[in-house]
This record gives sequence, C-alpha cells and structure tokens, in this order.
Amino acid sequence: MNQLTQKLGSGAMVIQELPMPQLTSGMVLVRNHYSLISAGTEGSTVKAARKSLIGKAKERPQQVKQVLETLRNQGIVQTYRAVMKKLDAYSPLGYSCAGEVIEVADDVIEFKAGDKVACAGQGFASHAEVVSVPVNLCVKLDADADLAQACYNTLGAIALQSIRQADLRVGETCAVIGLGLLGQLACLQLRASGVRVVGIDVNENAVAVASAHCSDLALPRNTPGINDQINDFTGGLGVDAVIIAAATDSLDPVNFAGAIARKKGTVVILGAVPTGFDREPYYYKKELSLKMSCSYGPGRYDLNYEEKGIDYPAPYVRWTEKRNMEAFQKLISNGAIDLSYLTTHTFDFDDAPKAYDIVLTHSEPFLGIVLKYNTSKAHQRKKIIISANEKAGKINLAFIGAGSYAQGSLLPNLPKSGDIIRKGVLTNSGTTSKRVAERYQFEFCTSNEDDIIKNPDINTLFIATRHDSHAAYVIKGLENSKNIYVEKPLCLNIDELEQIKSLCEEKNKSVMIGFNRRFSPHAMLIKKKTGTGKMSMIYRINAGSIPSDSWIQDMKTGGGRIIGEVCHFIDMMTYMCGSKPVKVMASALNDSQGLNDTVNIILEFKNGSTGVIAYYANGSKGLKKEYFEVYASGTTAVINDFKEGYIYSNKKKQSLKLSSQDKGQKTMLAEFMKGLRNGELPIPMEQIFAVTTATFAVIKSIQEGGAPVKF
Repeated sequence: MNQLTQKLGSGAMVIQELPMPQLTSGMVLVRNHYSLISAGTEGSTVKAARKSLIGKAKERPQQVKQVLETLRNQGIVQTYRAVMKKLDAYSPLGYSCAGEVIEVADDVIEFKAGDKVACAGQGFASHAEVVSVPVNLCVKLDADADLAQACYNTLGAIALQSIRQADLRVGETCAVIGLGLLGQLACLQLRASGVRVVGIDVNENAVAVASAHCSDLALPRNTPGINDQINDFTGGLGVDAVIIAAATDSLDPVNFAGAIARKKGTVVILGAVPTGFDREPYYYKKELSLKMSCSYGPGRYDLNYEEKGIDYPAPYVRWTEKRNMEAFQKLISNGAIDLSYLTTHTFDFDDAPKAYDIVLTHSEPFLGIVLKYNTSKAHQRKKIIISANEKAGKINLAFIGAGSYAQGSLLPNLPKSGDIIRKGVLTNSGTTSKRVAERYQFEFCTSNEDDIIKNPDINTLFIATRHDSHAAYVIKGLENSKNIYVEKPLCLNIDELEQIKSLCEEKNKSVMIGFNRRFSPHAMLIKKKTGTGKMSMIYRINAGSIPSDSWIQDMKTGGGRIIGEVCHFIDMMTYMCGSKPVKVMASALNDSQGLNDTVNIILEFKNGSTGVIAYYANGSKGLKKEYFEVYASGTTAVINDFKEGYIYSNKKKQSLKLSSQDKGQKTMLAEFMKGLRNGELPIPMEQIFAVTTATFAVIKSIQEGGAPVKF
C-alpha cells in the first residue's frame, strides 16, 4: 500500500510503498476513501520540517533541552544516533479520514468488514491507502454516508468539544474568533444547536464565507466600532461565550474576547494562542471564566481509552472523544450541517504534495483540502523488497520491533561480518519498518509475521517490541527453531516463564536476553579483579519518574518498572557474584497510584552473597542515574554511571574513565554472535530464568508487606 510521508530532517515529502499496518488487538483495518489535510497542524509540521537545523531548534526549544540532557548523560554517540533517528524517520502525516472496514481484530465486535467508518488520531488516521485504527478512534457511519464530508471527523469533534466547554443554551450567543476550518466547523455546529453566532477574523475572505454559510453576524477584526456592533447584536448584554479558534502569537484574541463577553461569560481556548490576558478591565471586573478545550474531548491522551478501547461509562462521562465524533457525524447525516462549501480543493492522493504546496505558499484561498483515494486498488500483505539479495550466511537475522532503543543501541552495534546476513524487519508501523530496513541494509520489510517467523531462510530473531509481546514472540520463535535475542524483560508472568522453560528444554535451545550491563568495560574489569565468590553489593539507581499513564507503568503492557527495568540490576549482581538469587525482601514507597517505582530490595544469592538495590523514581535529575559498589575479600569496586570506575585493592587505586557512557551493548552483541557460532550463548539460561523469577518475587514481597520470598 502507499502512504504519504515526510522526513523531518530534509522536509522531503513522498508517497511511497510500505507494508500494510499490522492488525493488533482492538484495531480496525480501514481502506481510505478520503482524508482531510489539517492546514493548521499539518502545515506547521511541514513548514518546520523544511527549515534549517537552526530553524528547527528555534521551533522546538524543549526538544533542544532534551538533546542537551542526552548529550550530558550519554555522550555524543548516543545523542547523535537519537537525533538522526528522528531526522531520518519517515513521519506519517494526517489524522482525519473516512473509508471502509476491510478487516477487524479477533476481539473487535462492533465493526465488521464492509462497514463505512470515520477515523481519527495522529499516527492512526493517516494519509495512506490503508490505516489501522483503535476502536475508540473509529465511528460507524450509515451505509449511504457521504465519506467526503465524513473525513472531517477529527476537526469536527475538536470543534464540538470547544462548544461543550462553552456550555451554551438554545438562544444564547457565541462569538468565534478565527474563521479558518476549525472556526467554521464550530460556527456550523453552534447554529445547529440553536446558538446565535458572531464570527470574527482578520481575513475578510474568511469573514465573507462565514457570513454566507455559518454565522448570524460576521465581522473583520479591524471593523470600526466592532465592539459596539456586537453589543447591539446582543441587546447590550455581550456574548455569552467566546471560542477562540485562531492561531497566533498575539494577545489580541484573548483580550478582545474579554471585551465582548458578558459579565460571568466564558472564554474557551480552542486554537493555539497565548493566554497571558490583561486582568483589567474585563476578566476581573466581569468575573469571566477562561477554559481550555482539550482536542476531541475526554479520553484524549488516555492510553487505556485510546489504545486499549476501555470506554468511560456514559452516565458519568457523557461526551467522550468517540461520542463527540458520533455526534458530529450525526449532524452531517441528518442534514443539520452541510460541509460541502468547506471543501475548496480535492486532490487525488497521488497528487498530495501539490496540496501541501498550496497550504505552505497560500498561493490561492483555501479552507478544506481533501485527498481522494483509488478505492478499486487491491491491497495485500506482502514483503517490500529493499535490496534483492539471496545470499545466506551462518547467521541470518531479522528484527521484530525496531523502536528507539533498537535504533539507538542495537542496530548500530550489530557486528558486520560475511557470515551475518540482515534479512527482514517487522514493526507495527510501515514507516518505521521501511526506514530501518533501508538505513541498516536489510533485504526486506513486512507487516506479516509469517514472513519472519516461518521463513526458513531466517534462523535468528531479534525481539525488541513492547514488553507484553516478548513472551509470545519468544515462544513462536522457539516453536520454529529460531535462535532468539529478546530485549528485557523475558516475560511478564510465571506462566509465560514456565512455557519458555519447557520449550527451551524441548527444542534444546537457549535464549539470549538484553542484559547488556554485564558486558560493559567496567563490569568486566571488576569481575576480573574480584573473581567469583561471596561478596556484598550495593546498586543505587536514580531512575527518574515516568508518568503513571505510560505503557511502561501498565502491568499488562509494560509489566511495571520492577519487571521492566529492575531485572537489569538483579542481573548485574548475579553476574558479578557468579551465583543465582534465591531470596528477596522488598518494600516500596507508598504512593496513591501504587506504581512500586521507588523501592528498596535486599537479595540473597545461592553462594552467600548479598545485594541491596535502591531503585528510586523520586530523585533529582541532576544526580547521575546509576552507582554500583562491590565489596569482596578486601577489594572494593565502584562504577559511576558507566563512565568512570575505580577498584581499591591493597592500598592501590585503579581507574577506568571513558569519554562517553558504555553500557556494553556493542560487546554484548558481539558475544551473542560468537555464541551462535560456537553453540554456547554468553548468559547461562539458569541465570536468565533466576533473574526473571526474582523480579516476580520482588513484587510478591512488596504485596506481602516486605516478607521474605524464597524461590
């Protein structure tokens, strides 16, 4: 299938063939008929992409700060990789479309193939021939729905949410400042609701369009005596509410809103405008309410709602983003609003770049720009060949999942050797799959698991997906006799662990896990100096906070931070003392959300060694992340954030300082490849299983009030 993409680095926009999106749980696969270009949001994105690096930096000061922080903490190599990943990526455009369902996931019951639907969501409802959309960002339409109007779905719902925030009644008056596409949609829905509408814009053409189609009074902002005209229109009262749909750096919209609103009125921020209003004379003396309107409404930015399909109960949250979309579509279908005048331009999808030229140059007046798709074209899941190469090596590898970590730490560090052949890439996103395949010289990219897992030419799988899919891919790989490298964690529960253990025995296979720290220069030096035996260890991790709504914190998706990350530090201790953990005690800082991400853990190992892990999410970013100490037979060793290390022994001090952080990924991958060649992987399976079991035991100990858990 074809999709419109742009590179953030060069600004190059191209329609290219990509793998069809994967159809995962809770998703609907849709063949697009129409999609809408959002001139405001997308125009800003495209414009920024075409600027110089300095121009991009000025546009995104917050991201510049993140780059500098990465540079300070991880060094120039990792920072360069992170920046180039972003600049070289194929970024999808678009977030509002309408079309026909062609397939649904097994757990989806409200949609079926053949349904007409309207879709929303950045990264989902893209300008592409086929899109995969979560159920709560997809609404069913009537069989005879006009899909050219239905594709306004996202912007219509965004405008409707601002109206809900204004909380107006039939017969009241609302002013809409900014009569672009979003403002026009707000005006249409206000009038359909029985509200009198005053439209205001700096652009006289926009005012004329609003006057003809969607407003009771439309005025250019520079109209002499504009305040008096609006006052007369409202019988001296002032407007009951103002919706600001403009996009500007000026304070004029918010201050003008204060001037024309009645006492106790409401001002709603819908567009991208500053809110530093003048307190006097209007906002204070009129006791005005200033509200923000959040995108399509309740559910927006909620992972559980948008991606997991968990709805809010209607009696308590009457209007969610999906219900807003449904209400908007109902207004279209029953004829309460007519959007036909909004579509000033329709382009065939293949001519999409020409549409963006109009948006950027304003070479002619426009409102709604719609892309039309060839719906007779057949689509199927197939491999996209990047470089035709039938060559086979001893190690023929493929990647399942290739996100930030894989692109920053795994793919750049893969050894280059004549017996290592890079075959295929599969990710949820076709844009990512293709870019990774091109950049790292794989033969093909795909969205079909069978092209990877059941491919007889591939003998080695790298699994770098979200945590909840690790076990399933490991099991499928083992069942197909593949060599496996999986990023931590191995799995999320005991049942998955037991199944993996059983398959490893049955297939006589080992699994490699991404416990890279044991391969760092500092760790290997300390191991060499301290040997194997009883030792005491302390590992302090200034982990930093992760929002509670992140997938990492979700126990079903990410497993939480103990399973997802603390496993690294348990493994480091296991490696250092050369013995398996057999007992843990743990306590967590109480918090209202029960995240268990600030914990103290005491471990006992089979050979009598002990370890203390202090994993804290509530510290300062100014402190380095990791600090590790080892005490063994008169020797003490320290690792400080994998940049510097010290060994104190016999009154001597040995130092190892690096110019940039090295957590061992490159050496780990080299050792993995070496292990594939000689038949012995570098981390013993019994240690992998014991470390994984220990993470489950930590959670159990916390749940039991810090009671010891043996295993």
